[in-house]
Amino acid sequence: MSRISATFQRLRSQGRKALIPFITAGDPDAAATVPLMHALVAGGADIIELGVPFSDPMADGPTIQRASERALRQGMSLRKVLALVAEFRGRDADTPVVLMGYANPVEAMGQEQFVQQASTAGADGVLVVDYPPEECADFAARLRAAGMDPIFLLAPTSTDARMAQVAEIGSGYIYYVSLRGVTGAGHLDLGEVVARIPAIRERVGMPVGVGFGIRDADSARRIGTVADAVVIGSRIIEEIESSPRDELAQRVGAFIRGIRAALDERPMAGGAPS
Repeated sequence: MSRISATFQRLRSQGRKALIPFITAGDPDAAATVPLMHALVAGGADIIELGVPFSDPMADGPTIQRASERALRQGMSLRKVLALVAEFRGRDADTPVVLMGYANPVEAMGQEQFVQQASTAGADGVLVVDYPPEECADFAARLRAAGMDPIFLLAPTSTDARMAQVAEIGSGYIYYVSLRGVTGAGHLDLGEVVARIPAIRERVGMPVGVGFGIRDADSARRIGTVADAVVIGSRIIEEIESSPRDELAQRVGAFIRGIRAALDERPMAGGAPS
């Protein structure tokens, strides 16, 4: 069982939902990334999505675009991201880390080499935004063979056929994009999410995490009533942008503790399939 599956199983037995924060590796600089990751865990994160910075992040709004730009200016690369994961593993052998990014850096390194190095570094899952499931069955198989979960996006516009494709080659969890737009957008439609999640969970047979429009404790709590996980990224990046360098970990950790408390205070509703 992967660390991701074990995490969802544990949370399910506790009647809790997963909190999955996102940060961009190398933002504001490489030295800050691993302390931020540990601060997220101390604040209550169950899984960390670590963004691989890319120059043309098509699914990301301006906040995460700025984070990628800052990281790239600091010289961050895919190899350096993997080195940060390995450094994180030096103190944390349990918290799953999902690498989230785009196809170009993976293709530049080579899929086979990427899978081997990501596994060696200690990554648990990979979400490549622009790898559609019908074009990456071999890549997904390589990941699973190396003990990592290939994670895919679904959107409000996803068809039953696309869900079936994702169910066939994906594992770990599904990342459901809660709105028609980019990360950080503010027009979250809870009603549509509530309507879609049960059908998605039934078709894909794995936990469903929701992201792209969650910005505070209230929206996290509301999404947590129907989803198996809450993914929050742009709001954390904004906290990083507004914090003094020597207070980054403290402020980000405090923000995550607030989200964790909001998720834990509500009664369990629904849940992932066994």
